[in-house]
Amino acid sequence: MKHIKSLAFVFAALLTPACALANESVPPYPNFGLPRVEEMMFLVLQIGIIIFAARLGGAIASIMRLPSILGELAAGIVIGPWALGGVGFGDGIFSAGLFHGAALRELASSGVAVDATSPALYGIATLASVILLFLSGLETNLKMFIKFSFVGTLVGLGGVIVSFALGDLCAVLMLPHFFQHFAGLAEMPLAQAMTQEAPLYMGIMSTATSVGITARILSEKKKMDSEEGTTIMAGAVIDDVLGLIVLAIGNGIIAADHAADAAGAATGMNWGGIGFVALKAFGVWLSATVVCVIAARKIAKFLKSCSTSIALVSTLAFALSLILAGFFEYMGLAMIIGAYVMGLGLSRTDLKHPIQEMLTPVYTFLVPVFFCVMGMMVDVSALCSKPVLMFGAVYTALAVAAKVLGCMVPAMCCGFNILGGLRVGAGMVPRGEVALIIAGLGLSRGYLTQEIFGIGIMMTLVTTVVAPPALVALFKPKAKGVKKPQISKDGSREVAFELSGQDVAELMMAKLLAEFRNEGFFVTCLSQADHIWEVALDAMELSIRRTGKTISFECTPAEEAIVMTAWMEVVSQINDLARSIAKPIRRDQVEKMIAATEAAPRGHEAVGRYLQGFVMLPGFRASSKQEAIEKMVAEIAKACPNHVKDAQAATAAVLKREASMPTGLDHGIAVPHGRTPSVLGIAGAVALVDNSGTAGGCIPDYETIDKSPVSIIVLTIANDQKQTPYLQLMSFISRALRAENGAERLAQCKSADEMRKFFRNRR
Repeated sequence: MKHIKSLAFVFAALLTPACALANESVPPYPNFGLPRVEEMMFLVLQIGIIIFAARLGGAIASIMRLPSILGELAAGIVIGPWALGGVGFGDGIFSAGLFHGAALRELASSGVAVDATSPALYGIATLASVILLFLSGLETNLKMFIKFSFVGTLVGLGGVIVSFALGDLCAVLMLPHFFQHFAGLAEMPLAQAMTQEAPLYMGIMSTATSVGITARILSEKKKMDSEEGTTIMAGAVIDDVLGLIVLAIGNGIIAADHAADAAGAATGMNWGGIGFVALKAFGVWLSATVVCVIAARKIAKFLKSCSTSIALVSTLAFALSLILAGFFEYMGLAMIIGAYVMGLGLSRTDLKHPIQEMLTPVYTFLVPVFFCVMGMMVDVSALCSKPVLMFGAVYTALAVAAKVLGCMVPAMCCGFNILGGLRVGAGMVPRGEVALIIAGLGLSRGYLTQEIFGIGIMMTLVTTVVAPPALVALFKPKAKGVKKPQISKDGSREVAFELSGQDVAELMMAKLLAEFRNEGFFVTCLSQADHIWEVALDAMELSIRRTGKTISFECTPAEEAIVMTAWMEVVSQINDLARSIAKPIRRDQVEKMIAATEAAPRGHEAVGRYLQGFVMLPGFRASSKQEAIEKMVAEIAKACPNHVKDAQAATAAVLKREASMPTGLDHGIAVPHGRTPSVLGIAGAVALVDNSGTAGGCIPDYETIDKSPVSIIVLTIANDQKQTPYLQLMSFISRALRAENGAERLAQCKSADEMRKFFRNRR
């Protein structure tokens, strides 16, 4: 119970200030005099439209091989109050549009400051930003952060400093020339102008790096473990932390400036006050981070002592992130910083992946809503104006150049050549969710105008789109990016076991995961498609991958002992299982069961349409079972070349299935089948065997349950890696042939058309 007592003070310290109200104000959302019920009705309709539009936009962006957040942003712009959401219809409560755009535009034209979203909708978006940064903190590799802290710090620090300086200076020097209401910046000393709200936030916006797209490119090019890939990922960790620190300090500077104005202090920079507030902000961030990282394992132990349910533990962990987010907001920092800190602390515990897995549905629901709401805040008319486009182009170009130069120079100082430095710089160019969150914060607090917010959106879109092709082009040359290999690799290594077949490997994998679960490990699927799992317990963390018939472990030498012990234990279990089933299953019992069964009940008739695409082979002849299968697969491949990519592999799959247990049924029916990745969907053939002139039948080695000669063969091949109605189709075929003398009727067909008509009438 000692750890519970030690945590009680921490939780009390977090809860008390989190209950206080933040002193930040937001632009007012006009009260349209709607009753509470109608307000909730609008909210429900708005969320429904937002989710639908965000998902549709994200899907379209993915088809175009663009990040889904770009589609979600674009969807928000289209449906927002300044675009379609402002189109009214009818004379009732919808006359101003679903998002009250017409009323908002009328109020804005009269000089009233308005917010583009309702408080309730903005609250949902804020909750989404908290869970987004909480999960981002969980995804942070603290080991990588520490191991590559030197080169990563230099690269991340260079990118942040240059990006912030150029973004801030660009705002100070160019905003007065493009926007009249920023004319006062030109009259201030440079240092004072750079600490004003809009320039500060424009500098902060340009610092944030989102390497999700970069990581995808590195993974596709198999460069994730290269010197450039490791440096980019390590630098991104540092970059995220530094970007949030800059945001905290920036908020501190603005708070100090506002405090000086409220006190009636003389104009000019109060560097002492600003320094104190900035130091306080940095101190709060650093203290909270150190406490969370050091106490992370005790926090995890406490959460696990509350319940054995991972769902409940994950809920409590998210609740802690909300509490810390509220505390940071109360202390003058942004909520997202507190959420990130809590995620960063828990990222070094064995709860990391279980929490991610449990919160993924919430993330999937809320985060697209956040990006769509960010897009809704963009005033399309303001975004398309000439000043915004011209200034946005300059600001975006500087944002790209700042990351490339700011990260390239430190990388070259750490042993990279020019090509390697360019690769690192290009990988750090994309901005993403953090930049959007910062822009949204600036707009909601009144620090940024609609024009500046639109410029931030433009910068995020452009940098996210241009970075991937640039990175691909830079990795085309095979030349190394380092002068000589200097970056040390992680101490982990691969331990691989090759088994006799893929089926055995799948069974072994399932038994291994079950064994680790029984030992109290957290087992989490990292990639279902690539068969990658992570096994974690306290400080131990290893990954397991199955590739075909090979199972490999990524672990440190110290962890190899438990890997080998688990392997030998599971091998022993499987050997016992093999011995228990070594005695063959008596086929005569199965034959009696099949003969006693009635025809399958009607149902799943819709799958019968697949039979209309089957190859129909009347008058079929073959001298053996293998020849029959080979000829039928060849006919399928000839008629359906788009479905059967490898006829030889498909034939092998059917013969393998036939060798394990023959597929001859009663009444002269045979249903050979097999599954293989070389087949797309389902394909097949129906053959009416010509037994004329042969006493024993044309296929003497094809056994049936009732010893009757095979007269009908229905061969089916399907993909074994995607969902197909395989079992339903086999059930339909069984019912069609075994009910109401179906086999006899089919055998009387003389042509392919008559055979198709038979199956069509059996639905």
